[in-house]
Amino acid sequence: MNDLPRDPRHDPVLRDEVVAALAIMPGERHVDATFGAGGYTRAMLAAGAEVVACDRDPDAIAEGQALVEESDGRLTLIEGRFGEIDRLLAERGIEAVDGIVFDIGVSSMQLDRADRGFSFQADGPLDMRMAQSGESAADWLNRADEGEIADVLFHYGDERQSRRVARAIVAARPLSRTGELAAVIRKALRHPPGAPKDPATKSFQAIRIHINGELEELVAGLCAAERVLRPGGRLAVVSFHSTEDRIVKNFLRERSGGDARGSRHRPAPVPLARAATFHPPARKVRPGKAEEARNPRARSATLRSAVRTSAPAWPADDRMKEAMSC
Repeated sequence: MNDLPRDPRHDPVLRDEVVAALAIMPGERHVDATFGAGGYTRAMLAAGAEVVACDRDPDAIAEGQALVEESDGRLTLIEGRFGEIDRLLAERGIEAVDGIVFDIGVSSMQLDRADRGFSFQADGPLDMRMAQSGESAADWLNRADEGEIADVLFHYGDERQSRRVARAIVAARPLSRTGELAAVIRKALRHPPGAPKDPATKSFQAIRIHINGELEELVAGLCAAERVLRPGGRLAVVSFHSTEDRIVKNFLRERSGGDARGSRHRPAPVPLARAATFHPPARKVRPGKAEEARNPRARSATLRSAVRTSAPAWPADDRMKEAMSC
C-alpha cells in the first residue's frame, strides 16, 4: 500500500485490521464516521479510497482542513453527528457507500487537551462536550439528583460503589474543575496514593458517555450505516467499552439472522420476518501484544465487522433500540 504518513498525534487503534476489514479497492467511496485526528482517514486515502469523514467536534473539523488540502479532492470533511450520517451524505448527493468505519468513544486529541475537560490527568474545566455545545458535565453534575448520578456511574462506568460516589459529588457541589471531581471520587473510594489504577477512571468515563449521549448515538449510527451501505459494502466498528461492544455485537447478530439459528440446547425461534441485512459477522479482533505495548489505549479495543447484503434496511424499531441500549 502506498501509505500516507501517520498523524503523529493519533496512531489509530487496530489501524491495519480496520483497513483489512474494509477491503478497500481504489476508487471506492468510504466513510470515516469518527474523524478525530484523521488516523483512519489517512489509511483509507492511502488505500486509494475517496473518503467522506464526519465529526461533531468543531476542533477536529478545523484541524482536518490540512488533510483535505493534501488529499487532492478525495476527502470531504463534514461537521455533524455520525448518527445522522445518512442524512449528511444525502445532503451532498451521496446515496450509497462502499464502507464505513466507526471508532467509538473519546478521541486521543480530546483526552490530551486539558481545556476540553475529558481527563483527570491534568486539571481543566469540567466540560466533556464533544460538540462543544449543550449541557456540560459541570452543568449536569451540579443539578442532577443523587439517584440519577449514581445510575449513570453504575450503568455507564460499571462503578460498583456508585451510590457512595454520587453522595460525595452532591455533598461537594458546586464543582467546576476536573481536578475537583477527581479528588472527590478518590476520597469517596479511599484511594491510596500510588495505587495502580485511578478510581476516577470509571466515573469520568460514565459521565462523558452520558453527557454526549454516546450509546444512543451508536445505535443511531449503526442503523444509518445499514441504510447507506451498498450491497457488498463493509462495516467496521472499533469500541472500547463492554456496553458499546455489546450493542455492536447484538446489532450484527440480529441483522444477520443470528438470533434465528438456535442450537442443540435452545430451539430456533420463529424465523425473522425481515431479511438479513448483513452476512454473518467476522470473528471479533483484539489488538496484539505489540500494539498494546505501543498504545496503551488499545488494551480495551474490540473490532467487529460485517458485509452488507442486498436486503432492504429494516425500519426503525424502538423496541430493538431500547434492548440494545441497556
